[in-house]
Amino acid sequence: MTVQFSLGSNAPETTTTPVAVVGVYEGGILTSAAARIDTAANGAIKRLVEAGDVTGKVGNVVTLLQPAGVAAARVLIVGLGAQKGFDAARYQRVTLEAARAIGRLPVAEAVSWLAEIEVPGRDAAWRVRVGALAIDHAAYRYTATVKPRDKAQPELTSVTIVAPADAEHGLTEARAIAEGVRYARELANLPPNICNPAYIARQARAFADATDGVTCEVLERDDMEREGFGSLLAVGRGSANPPHLVILQWNGGKEGDRPYAFVGKGITFDTGGISLKPGPGMEEMKFDMGGAAGVLGAFVSAVRLKLPVNLVCVVPAVENMPDGDSYRPGDVLTSLAGITIEVLNTDAEGRLILCDALTYTGKRFDPHTIIDAATLTGACVVALGKHASGLMTKDETLSAELLSAGETTLDRAWRLPLWDDYQSQLDSVFADVANIGGKYAGAITAGCFLARFTEGRRWAHLDIAGTAWDEGRKGLATGRPVPLLTQWLLDRVAAG
Repeated sequence: MTVQFSLGSNAPETTTTPVAVVGVYEGGILTSAAARIDTAANGAIKRLVEAGDVTGKVGNVVTLLQPAGVAAARVLIVGLGAQKGFDAARYQRVTLEAARAIGRLPVAEAVSWLAEIEVPGRDAAWRVRVGALAIDHAAYRYTATVKPRDKAQPELTSVTIVAPADAEHGLTEARAIAEGVRYARELANLPPNICNPAYIARQARAFADATDGVTCEVLERDDMEREGFGSLLAVGRGSANPPHLVILQWNGGKEGDRPYAFVGKGITFDTGGISLKPGPGMEEMKFDMGGAAGVLGAFVSAVRLKLPVNLVCVVPAVENMPDGDSYRPGDVLTSLAGITIEVLNTDAEGRLILCDALTYTGKRFDPHTIIDAATLTGACVVALGKHASGLMTKDETLSAELLSAGETTLDRAWRLPLWDDYQSQLDSVFADVANIGGKYAGAITAGCFLARFTEGRRWAHLDIAGTAWDEGRKGLATGRPVPLLTQWLLDRVAAG
Protein backbone atom coordinates (compact mmCIF):
# COMPACT_ATOMS: atom_id res chain seq x y z
CA MET A 1 0.00 0.00 0.00
CA THR A 2 1.37 3.40 -1.01
CA VAL A 3 1.86 5.98 1.75
CA GLN A 4 0.27 9.38 1.16
CA PHE A 5 2.43 12.32 2.23
CA SER A 6 1.58 15.92 3.05
CA LEU A 7 3.34 18.93 4.53
CA GLY A 8 2.12 20.52 7.74
CA SER A 9 2.90 23.32 10.17
CA ASN A 10 1.44 21.57 13.20
CA ALA A 11 2.38 22.44 16.78
CA PRO A 12 3.80 19.22 18.28
CA GLU A 13 2.03 19.46 21.64
CA THR A 14 -1.46 20.18 20.24
CA THR A 15 -1.53 17.94 17.16
CA THR A 16 -4.02 15.10 17.40
CA THR A 17 -2.37 12.06 15.81
CA PRO A 18 -1.88 8.35 16.60
CA VAL A 19 1.89 8.96 16.75
CA ALA A 20 4.08 12.06 16.89
CA VAL A 21 7.74 11.55 15.89
CA VAL A 22 10.47 13.67 17.50
CA GLY A 23 14.22 13.36 18.07
CA VAL A 24 16.65 13.46 20.99
CA TYR A 25 20.44 13.72 20.75
CA GLU A 26 22.87 11.94 23.02
CA GLY A 27 23.31 13.67 26.35
CA GLY A 28 19.58 14.32 26.61
CA ILE A 29 19.60 17.25 24.15
CA LEU A 30 16.05 17.64 22.89
CA THR A 31 15.08 18.95 19.49
CA SER A 32 12.65 21.87 19.39
CA ALA A 33 9.59 19.65 18.89
CA ALA A 34 10.72 17.23 21.60
CA ALA A 35 11.27 20.11 24.01
CA ARG A 36 7.78 21.51 23.37
CA ILE A 37 6.20 18.11 23.97
CA ASP A 38 8.32 17.63 27.07
CA THR A 39 7.17 20.98 28.47
CA ALA A 40 3.53 20.22 27.74
CA ALA A 41 3.89 16.74 29.26
CA ASN A 42 5.43 18.14 32.45
CA GLY A 43 8.93 16.74 31.80
CA ALA A 44 7.93 13.22 30.65
CA ILE A 45 10.72 12.94 28.06
CA LYS A 46 13.42 14.24 30.39
CA ARG A 47 12.35 11.71 33.00
CA LEU A 48 12.87 8.94 30.44
CA VAL A 49 16.31 10.38 29.68
CA GLU A 50 17.20 10.45 33.39
CA ALA A 51 15.95 6.87 33.80
CA GLY A 52 18.16 5.71 30.93
CA ASP A 53 15.27 4.61 28.72
CA VAL A 54 15.96 7.36 26.18
CA THR A 55 19.69 7.34 25.43
CA GLY A 56 19.72 9.44 22.27
CA LYS A 57 21.90 6.85 20.56
CA VAL A 58 21.14 6.12 16.92
CA GLY A 59 18.77 3.19 16.78
CA ASN A 60 17.33 3.85 20.24
CA VAL A 61 13.59 4.34 19.74
CA VAL A 62 11.19 4.68 22.67
CA THR A 63 7.41 5.10 22.52
CA LEU A 64 5.75 7.28 25.13
CA LEU A 65 2.09 6.28 25.47
CA GLN A 66 -0.70 8.82 26.06
CA PRO A 67 1.44 11.50 27.69
CA ALA A 68 -0.67 13.88 29.78
CA GLY A 69 -0.92 17.38 28.33
CA VAL A 70 -0.16 16.25 24.76
CA ALA A 71 -2.78 15.66 22.06
CA ALA A 72 -0.89 12.78 20.38
CA ALA A 73 -1.80 9.23 21.46
CA ARG A 74 1.89 8.26 21.29
CA VAL A 75 5.20 10.08 21.06
CA LEU A 76 7.92 8.21 19.22
CA ILE A 77 11.29 9.42 20.52
CA VAL A 78 14.11 8.67 18.08
CA GLY A 79 17.79 8.70 19.02
CA LEU A 80 19.84 11.04 16.82
CA GLY A 81 23.32 10.27 18.12
CA ALA A 82 25.84 12.97 18.99
CA GLN A 83 24.77 16.47 17.99
CA LYS A 84 28.30 17.29 16.91
CA GLY A 85 29.06 15.71 13.57
CA PHE A 86 25.43 15.08 12.67
CA ASP A 87 25.39 14.66 8.88
CA ALA A 88 23.28 13.61 5.91
CA ALA A 89 23.99 9.89 6.25
CA ARG A 90 22.97 9.97 9.92
CA TYR A 91 19.80 11.85 9.08
CA GLN A 92 18.85 9.18 6.56
CA ARG A 93 19.58 6.46 9.09
CA VAL A 94 17.49 7.97 11.89
CA THR A 95 14.57 8.66 9.56
CA LEU A 96 14.70 5.04 8.43
CA GLU A 97 14.86 3.81 12.04
CA ALA A 98 11.85 5.98 12.85
CA ALA A 99 9.97 4.66 9.82
CA ARG A 100 10.61 1.05 10.85
CA ALA A 101 9.45 1.80 14.38
CA ILE A 102 6.23 3.39 13.09
CA GLY A 103 5.64 0.28 10.99
CA ARG A 104 5.67 -1.86 14.13
CA LEU A 105 2.90 0.22 15.71
CA PRO A 106 -0.84 -0.37 15.12
CA VAL A 107 -1.31 2.99 13.43
CA ALA A 108 -2.45 4.19 10.01
CA GLU A 109 -1.32 7.80 10.39
CA ALA A 110 1.65 9.68 11.80
CA VAL A 111 3.11 13.17 12.04
CA SER A 112 6.87 13.68 11.97
CA TRP A 113 8.92 16.65 13.16
CA LEU A 114 12.28 15.13 12.16
CA ALA A 115 12.55 17.47 9.16
CA GLU A 116 13.20 20.32 11.61
CA ILE A 117 16.64 18.84 12.36
CA GLU A 118 19.45 20.89 10.87
CA VAL A 119 21.68 18.92 8.48
CA PRO A 120 24.81 20.75 7.29
CA GLY A 121 24.60 21.58 3.60
CA ARG A 122 21.04 20.30 3.19
CA ASP A 123 17.87 22.38 2.98
CA ALA A 124 14.36 21.63 4.21
CA ALA A 125 13.25 20.22 0.85
CA TRP A 126 16.08 17.68 0.97
CA ARG A 127 15.17 16.71 4.54
CA VAL A 128 11.52 16.28 3.57
CA ARG A 129 12.42 14.17 0.56
CA VAL A 130 14.79 11.87 2.45
CA GLY A 131 12.28 11.49 5.28
CA ALA A 132 9.42 10.62 2.94
CA LEU A 133 11.51 8.13 0.97
CA ALA A 134 12.65 6.43 4.18
CA ILE A 135 9.06 6.05 5.36
CA ASP A 136 7.87 4.74 2.00
CA HIS A 137 10.79 2.28 1.83
CA ALA A 138 10.02 0.92 5.29
CA ALA A 139 6.29 0.72 4.55
CA TYR A 140 6.75 -1.41 1.42
CA ARG A 141 5.37 -4.94 1.73
CA TYR A 142 5.77 -7.70 -0.84
CA THR A 143 2.34 -9.30 -1.21
CA ALA A 144 2.15 -10.67 -4.76
CA THR A 145 2.55 -14.35 -3.86
CA VAL A 146 1.80 -14.46 -0.12
CA LYS A 147 -1.41 -14.54 1.89
CA PRO A 148 -2.83 -11.11 2.83
CA ARG A 149 -1.82 -9.72 6.21
CA ASP A 150 -4.25 -9.76 9.13
CA LYS A 151 -6.46 -6.75 8.46
CA ALA A 152 -6.93 -6.28 12.20
CA GLN A 153 -3.46 -4.70 12.16
CA PRO A 154 -3.71 -1.31 10.41
CA GLU A 155 -1.05 -0.35 7.88
CA LEU A 156 0.55 3.06 7.64
CA THR A 157 -1.20 4.99 4.87
CA SER A 158 -0.74 8.68 5.71
CA VAL A 159 2.17 10.74 7.04
CA THR A 160 2.39 14.47 7.62
CA ILE A 161 5.89 15.93 7.61
CA VAL A 162 6.18 19.25 9.42
CA ALA A 163 8.31 21.59 7.33
CA PRO A 164 8.19 25.05 5.72
CA ALA A 165 5.87 25.48 2.74
CA ASP A 166 8.82 26.12 0.42
CA ALA A 167 9.88 22.49 0.94
CA GLU A 168 6.88 21.28 -1.09
CA HIS A 169 9.01 20.46 -4.13
CA GLY A 170 10.97 18.01 -1.98
CA LEU A 171 7.72 16.15 -1.34
CA THR A 172 6.84 16.23 -5.05
CA GLU A 173 10.19 14.66 -5.89
CA ALA A 174 9.79 12.13 -3.09
CA ARG A 175 6.42 10.95 -4.40
CA ALA A 176 7.81 10.39 -7.91
CA ILE A 177 11.01 8.70 -6.75
CA ALA A 178 9.06 6.53 -4.31
CA GLU A 179 6.81 5.33 -7.13
CA GLY A 180 9.84 4.47 -9.25
CA VAL A 181 11.53 2.67 -6.36
CA ARG A 182 8.40 0.64 -5.63
CA TYR A 183 8.08 -0.23 -9.33
CA ALA A 184 11.67 -1.46 -9.37
CA ARG A 185 11.38 -3.37 -6.09
CA GLU A 186 8.19 -5.12 -7.11
CA LEU A 187 9.63 -6.26 -10.45
CA ALA A 188 12.82 -7.54 -8.85
CA ASN A 189 11.06 -9.26 -5.94
CA LEU A 190 8.72 -11.27 -8.12
CA PRO A 191 9.68 -14.93 -8.59
CA PRO A 192 11.29 -15.83 -11.93
CA ASN A 193 8.39 -18.07 -12.97
CA ILE A 194 6.28 -14.88 -13.04
CA CYS A 195 8.79 -12.16 -13.90
CA ASN A 196 10.27 -13.59 -17.09
CA PRO A 197 11.26 -11.61 -20.23
CA ALA A 198 7.68 -11.57 -21.56
CA TYR A 199 6.38 -10.26 -18.22
CA ILE A 200 8.82 -7.34 -18.24
CA ALA A 201 7.67 -6.51 -21.77
CA ARG A 202 4.00 -6.64 -20.71
CA GLN A 203 4.63 -4.37 -17.72
CA ALA A 204 6.43 -1.83 -19.89
CA ARG A 205 3.61 -1.87 -22.44
CA ALA A 206 1.03 -1.47 -19.69
CA PHE A 207 2.85 1.57 -18.31
CA ALA A 208 3.07 3.14 -21.76
CA ASP A 209 -0.60 2.44 -22.52
CA ALA A 210 -1.64 4.08 -19.23
CA THR A 211 0.68 7.11 -19.47
CA ASP A 212 0.43 10.05 -21.85
CA GLY A 213 3.64 10.83 -23.69
CA VAL A 214 5.19 7.38 -23.26
CA THR A 215 5.68 4.91 -26.11
CA CYS A 216 6.77 1.28 -25.91
CA GLU A 217 8.31 -0.97 -28.52
CA VAL A 218 9.36 -4.59 -28.03
CA LEU A 219 11.75 -6.45 -30.30
CA GLU A 220 11.08 -10.20 -30.41
CA ARG A 221 13.59 -12.93 -31.21
CA ASP A 222 12.91 -12.75 -34.98
CA ASP A 223 13.39 -8.98 -34.94
CA MET A 224 16.72 -9.33 -33.15
CA GLU A 225 17.87 -12.10 -35.50
CA ARG A 226 17.24 -9.80 -38.47
CA GLU A 227 19.15 -6.98 -36.74
CA GLY A 228 22.10 -9.21 -35.84
CA PHE A 229 21.93 -9.43 -32.03
CA GLY A 230 24.26 -12.44 -32.05
CA SER A 231 25.59 -12.00 -28.54
CA LEU A 232 22.27 -11.36 -26.78
CA LEU A 233 20.46 -14.16 -28.59
CA ALA A 234 23.18 -16.67 -27.72
CA VAL A 235 22.57 -16.10 -24.00
CA GLY A 236 18.84 -16.78 -24.39
CA ARG A 237 19.17 -19.94 -26.50
CA GLY A 238 18.90 -22.36 -23.59
CA SER A 239 15.63 -20.99 -22.22
CA ALA A 240 12.05 -21.88 -23.05
CA ASN A 241 11.26 -18.20 -22.37
CA PRO A 242 12.29 -16.22 -25.47
CA PRO A 243 14.26 -12.98 -25.08
CA HIS A 244 12.77 -9.52 -25.58
CA LEU A 245 14.31 -6.11 -26.10
CA VAL A 246 12.07 -3.52 -24.42
CA ILE A 247 12.27 0.12 -25.51
CA LEU A 248 10.43 2.91 -23.66
CA GLN A 249 10.54 6.53 -24.81
CA TRP A 250 9.54 9.78 -23.12
CA ASN A 251 9.74 12.88 -25.30
CA GLY A 252 9.40 15.60 -22.69
CA GLY A 253 12.18 17.73 -24.14
CA LYS A 254 12.49 19.78 -27.28
CA GLU A 255 11.97 18.10 -30.61
CA GLY A 256 15.33 17.21 -32.07
CA ASP A 257 17.20 17.24 -28.75
CA ARG A 258 19.31 14.13 -28.34
CA PRO A 259 17.87 11.88 -25.64
CA TYR A 260 19.43 10.57 -22.49
CA ALA A 261 19.49 6.78 -22.48
CA PHE A 262 19.29 4.23 -19.68
CA VAL A 263 20.14 0.60 -20.42
CA GLY A 264 19.49 -2.10 -17.81
CA LYS A 265 20.61 -5.72 -17.57
CA GLY A 266 17.48 -7.86 -17.52
CA ILE A 267 18.57 -11.43 -16.77
CA THR A 268 15.31 -12.61 -15.21
CA PHE A 269 17.02 -15.72 -13.86
CA ASP A 270 20.67 -16.68 -14.04
CA THR A 271 21.64 -20.29 -13.55
CA GLY A 272 25.06 -19.53 -15.00
CA GLY A 273 24.16 -21.59 -18.07
CA ILE A 274 26.54 -24.43 -18.90
CA SER A 275 28.98 -22.86 -16.40
CA LEU A 276 26.40 -23.72 -13.76
CA LYS A 277 26.38 -21.78 -10.51
CA PRO A 278 26.54 -23.60 -7.15
CA GLY A 279 23.11 -24.49 -5.77
CA PRO A 280 23.24 -22.61 -2.43
CA GLY A 281 21.97 -19.09 -2.90
CA MET A 282 20.97 -19.59 -6.53
CA GLU A 283 17.43 -18.48 -5.70
CA GLU A 284 18.80 -14.94 -5.35
CA MET A 285 19.54 -14.95 -9.08
CA LYS A 286 15.98 -13.78 -9.69
CA PHE A 287 17.48 -10.41 -8.72
CA ASP A 288 19.85 -10.51 -11.71
CA MET A 289 17.41 -8.25 -13.52
CA GLY A 290 17.96 -5.54 -10.89
CA GLY A 291 19.56 -3.26 -13.46
CA ALA A 292 16.50 -3.55 -15.70
CA ALA A 293 14.22 -2.92 -12.73
CA GLY A 294 16.31 0.08 -11.71
CA VAL A 295 16.31 1.84 -15.09
CA LEU A 296 12.61 1.13 -15.55
CA GLY A 297 11.94 2.58 -12.10
CA ALA A 298 14.00 5.68 -12.90
CA PHE A 299 12.05 6.05 -16.15
CA VAL A 300 8.79 5.91 -14.17
CA SER A 301 10.07 8.58 -11.75
CA ALA A 302 11.19 10.87 -14.58
CA VAL A 303 7.82 10.58 -16.31
CA ARG A 304 5.88 11.22 -13.09
CA LEU A 305 7.95 14.37 -12.60
CA LYS A 306 7.24 15.31 -16.24
CA LEU A 307 10.89 16.18 -16.67
CA PRO A 308 11.53 18.32 -19.75
CA VAL A 309 13.99 15.86 -21.27
CA ASN A 310 13.93 13.24 -23.99
CA LEU A 311 14.59 9.87 -22.38
CA VAL A 312 15.05 6.36 -23.76
CA CYS A 313 15.03 3.24 -21.60
CA VAL A 314 16.31 0.02 -23.20
CA VAL A 315 16.03 -3.33 -21.42
CA PRO A 316 17.43 -6.57 -22.85
CA ALA A 317 15.31 -9.19 -21.04
CA VAL A 318 16.75 -12.71 -21.20
CA GLU A 319 16.85 -15.90 -19.14
CA ASN A 320 20.19 -17.78 -18.85
CA MET A 321 19.48 -21.52 -18.65
CA PRO A 322 21.38 -24.76 -19.39
CA ASP A 323 19.91 -26.79 -22.24
CA GLY A 324 20.92 -28.84 -25.27
CA ASP A 325 20.84 -25.65 -27.32
CA SER A 326 22.65 -23.46 -24.77
CA TYR A 327 25.71 -21.53 -25.77
CA ARG A 328 28.96 -23.04 -24.48
CA PRO A 329 32.39 -22.11 -23.19
CA GLY A 330 34.54 -22.01 -26.30
CA ASP A 331 31.81 -20.61 -28.56
CA VAL A 332 32.64 -17.52 -30.59
CA LEU A 333 29.77 -15.07 -30.95
CA THR A 334 29.36 -12.21 -33.38
CA SER A 335 27.88 -9.18 -31.65
CA LEU A 336 25.62 -6.52 -33.17
CA ALA A 337 28.69 -4.30 -33.41
CA GLY A 338 30.47 -6.94 -35.50
CA ILE A 339 32.98 -7.59 -32.73
CA THR A 340 33.57 -11.30 -32.17
CA ILE A 341 33.53 -12.62 -28.59
CA GLU A 342 35.10 -15.81 -27.25
CA VAL A 343 32.93 -17.26 -24.50
CA LEU A 344 35.15 -18.46 -21.68
CA ASN A 345 32.37 -18.63 -19.10
CA THR A 346 28.61 -18.65 -19.76
CA ASP A 347 28.05 -17.13 -16.31
CA ALA A 348 29.50 -13.86 -17.59
CA GLU A 349 26.33 -13.36 -19.59
CA GLY A 350 25.20 -9.91 -18.48
CA ARG A 351 27.89 -8.15 -20.50
CA LEU A 352 26.89 -10.25 -23.54
CA ILE A 353 23.33 -8.96 -23.56
CA LEU A 354 24.38 -5.44 -22.62
CA CYS A 355 26.95 -5.09 -25.40
CA ASP A 356 24.28 -5.62 -28.06
CA ALA A 357 21.78 -3.40 -26.23
CA LEU A 358 24.38 -0.62 -25.91
CA THR A 359 25.29 -0.91 -29.60
CA TYR A 360 21.63 -0.77 -30.63
CA THR A 361 20.89 2.19 -28.36
CA GLY A 362 23.84 4.15 -29.69
CA LYS A 363 23.13 3.47 -33.36
CA ARG A 364 19.39 4.00 -33.28
CA PHE A 365 19.02 6.93 -30.88
CA ASP A 366 22.42 8.67 -30.95
CA PRO A 367 21.90 9.65 -27.30
CA HIS A 368 23.52 12.56 -25.53
CA THR A 369 24.56 10.18 -22.71
CA ILE A 370 24.16 6.47 -22.08
CA ILE A 371 24.13 5.05 -18.54
CA ASP A 372 23.82 1.33 -18.02
CA ALA A 373 22.97 -0.35 -14.72
CA ALA A 374 23.68 -4.02 -14.10
CA THR A 375 24.06 -6.57 -11.34
CA LEU A 376 27.19 -7.47 -13.25
CA THR A 377 29.93 -8.91 -11.04
CA GLY A 378 30.48 -10.54 -7.69
CA ALA A 379 33.86 -8.86 -7.82
CA CYS A 380 32.19 -5.48 -7.30
CA VAL A 381 30.48 -6.80 -4.17
CA VAL A 382 33.86 -7.93 -2.85
CA ALA A 383 35.39 -4.54 -3.65
CA LEU A 384 32.66 -2.21 -2.39
CA GLY A 385 30.30 -4.33 -0.31
CA LYS A 386 26.61 -3.44 -0.07
CA HIS A 387 26.94 0.31 0.40
CA ALA A 388 28.21 1.74 -2.89
CA SER A 389 27.57 0.90 -6.52
CA GLY A 390 30.61 0.67 -8.75
CA LEU A 391 30.91 3.52 -11.27
CA MET A 392 33.05 3.26 -14.39
CA THR A 393 33.40 5.86 -17.10
CA LYS A 394 36.13 7.61 -19.08
CA ASP A 395 34.23 10.91 -18.96
CA GLU A 396 35.41 13.02 -16.01
CA THR A 397 32.42 15.35 -16.12
CA LEU A 398 29.92 12.49 -16.25
CA SER A 399 31.69 10.81 -13.35
CA ALA A 400 31.41 13.98 -11.27
CA GLU A 401 27.72 14.34 -12.16
CA LEU A 402 26.84 10.80 -11.10
CA LEU A 403 28.91 10.89 -7.92
CA SER A 404 27.23 14.17 -6.98
CA ALA A 405 23.77 12.73 -7.62
CA GLY A 406 24.69 9.77 -5.44
CA GLU A 407 25.78 12.04 -2.61
CA THR A 408 22.58 14.08 -2.86
CA THR A 409 20.36 11.02 -2.65
CA LEU A 410 22.72 8.91 -0.49
CA ASP A 411 22.31 6.27 -3.21
CA ARG A 412 26.04 6.47 -3.50
CA ALA A 413 28.53 5.20 -6.06
CA TRP A 414 32.31 4.89 -6.00
CA ARG A 415 34.46 5.25 -9.07
CA LEU A 416 36.63 2.39 -10.25
CA PRO A 417 39.32 2.83 -12.94
CA LEU A 418 38.56 2.09 -16.56
CA TRP A 419 42.13 2.31 -17.76
CA ASP A 420 43.26 0.72 -20.99
CA ASP A 421 45.91 -1.12 -18.94
CA TYR A 422 43.21 -3.66 -18.03
CA GLN A 423 42.11 -4.33 -21.60
CA SER A 424 44.88 -6.86 -22.25
CA GLN A 425 43.21 -9.21 -19.76
CA LEU A 426 40.43 -9.62 -22.34
CA ASP A 427 42.78 -10.70 -25.15
CA SER A 428 41.72 -13.78 -27.10
CA VAL A 429 43.45 -15.90 -29.72
CA PHE A 430 40.14 -17.00 -31.23
CA ALA A 431 38.10 -13.78 -31.25
CA ASP A 432 38.37 -10.01 -31.01
CA VAL A 433 37.71 -10.16 -27.26
CA ALA A 434 37.11 -12.70 -24.50
CA ASN A 435 34.06 -12.35 -22.26
CA ILE A 436 36.06 -12.58 -19.00
CA GLY A 437 39.44 -11.25 -17.96
CA GLY A 438 40.56 -13.73 -15.31
CA LYS A 439 40.39 -13.70 -11.51
CA TYR A 440 41.82 -10.22 -10.93
CA ALA A 441 39.89 -6.91 -11.21
CA GLY A 442 36.75 -8.69 -12.39
CA ALA A 443 34.45 -5.70 -12.02
CA ILE A 444 36.87 -3.48 -13.94
CA THR A 445 37.48 -5.91 -16.79
CA ALA A 446 33.70 -6.29 -17.14
CA GLY A 447 33.49 -2.52 -17.52
CA CYS A 448 36.39 -2.61 -19.99
CA PHE A 449 34.49 -5.18 -22.05
CA LEU A 450 31.46 -2.87 -22.27
CA ALA A 451 33.70 0.09 -23.07
CA ARG A 452 34.63 -1.58 -26.37
CA PHE A 453 31.00 -1.25 -27.45
CA THR A 454 30.60 2.38 -26.42
CA GLU A 455 33.65 3.94 -28.09
CA GLY A 456 32.99 7.57 -28.94
CA ARG A 457 29.95 7.70 -26.69
CA ARG A 458 29.41 9.63 -23.48
CA TRP A 459 28.79 6.55 -21.37
CA ALA A 460 28.92 5.33 -17.79
CA HIS A 461 28.46 1.90 -16.26
CA LEU A 462 26.96 1.25 -12.82
CA ASP A 463 27.68 -2.16 -11.30
CA ILE A 464 24.89 -2.59 -8.74
CA ALA A 465 25.55 -6.23 -7.84
CA GLY A 466 26.08 -5.24 -4.21
CA THR A 467 23.35 -2.63 -3.89
CA ALA A 468 20.34 -3.97 -5.81
CA TRP A 469 19.08 -6.31 -3.08
CA ASP A 470 19.58 -7.22 0.55
CA GLU A 471 21.31 -10.49 1.34
CA GLY A 472 19.69 -13.68 2.60
CA ARG A 473 16.53 -15.65 1.95
CA LYS A 474 14.39 -12.83 3.34
CA GLY A 475 16.28 -10.09 1.55
CA LEU A 476 14.26 -7.75 -0.66
CA ALA A 477 15.18 -5.65 -3.66
CA THR A 478 16.28 -2.13 -2.68
CA GLY A 479 15.16 -0.17 -5.73
CA ARG A 480 18.63 1.25 -6.29
CA PRO A 481 19.79 3.06 -8.41
CA VAL A 482 16.42 4.74 -9.02
CA PRO A 483 17.18 7.69 -6.67
CA LEU A 484 20.65 8.27 -8.15
CA LEU A 485 19.48 8.18 -11.78
CA THR A 486 16.44 10.36 -11.12
CA GLN A 487 18.57 12.92 -9.31
CA TRP A 488 21.05 12.91 -12.18
CA LEU A 489 18.20 13.82 -14.54
CA LEU A 490 16.92 16.50 -12.14
CA ASP A 491 20.41 17.98 -12.07
CA ARG A 492 20.57 18.02 -15.87
CA VAL A 493 17.29 19.94 -15.97
CA ALA A 494 18.55 22.39 -13.35
CA ALA A 495 21.79 22.89 -15.26
CA GLY A 496 19.82 23.76 -18.37
